[in-house]
Formats: sequence, C-alpha cells, structure tokens
Amino acid sequence: MSLHLRPGQALKLWHDSVLDLVHLDESGLTVRQLSILLTVYLELPPHTVRGVAQKLKVTKPVITRALDSLGRLELVARRRDPADKRNVLIQRTVKGALFVEKLGDFMVSRAQTLPS
Repeated sequence: MSLHLRPGQALKLWHDSVLDLVHLDESGLTVRQLSILLTVYLELPPHTVRGVAQKLKVTKPVITRALDSLGRLELVARRRDPADKRNVLIQRTVKGALFVEKLGDFMVSRAQTLPS
C-alpha cells in the first residue's frame, strides 16, 4: 500500500502522533531519545553506541546520556560486545518493543482519520 500525503497532512499526522506520544509517555522522551529508540527498533541489529552516534551525527557521550534515560525507562539495555570489549551494544527490551508498537498503532490510527 502506498500512502501519498500532502505536506499539511504529513505535518498533521506528525502533530497528532506527537500529542499521542505525550499522552502515552509520561517520561517526556526527547526527539533525540525517540530517534535513538526508533533506530534501535526499526533497523536491523547490532547497534553500537558508536554506530548510533555516527548515524545521528552526534558524539558518543550524547548517545550515552540519552541511553541512560532510555535504560532507566527499560526501553533499551546495554551490554559490552563479547567480540570486542571496546564496543557497547544497544539491545531491545520487551517494554521498548511494546512502546514502539503502540506508537506505530497510534500513527496508523491517526493516518486513517486524515482528511482527504
């Protein structure tokens, strides 16, 4: 299925989805944290702190701080790469997977109510 949105519709979908996220997520995820979370859940693993930092074009400490918050919420977990102890792997969690799935459901629901 192909979805064609006009810019105003796309912005309305994003706006309504962000509102749903605010209601769903009392922790107040930042755009950066949400970007990291979606990268981990929508792209194939493995995910390293270094790799995500390069993808988002930020430093590793920026990713580490965001992961600290996401880890406290149990949306992701971290562990050392057994093959290379210098790397830190970012892992998915059940709670994180459910959160991302619920966000996707909200977006689909909102997209279906967009005016044509």
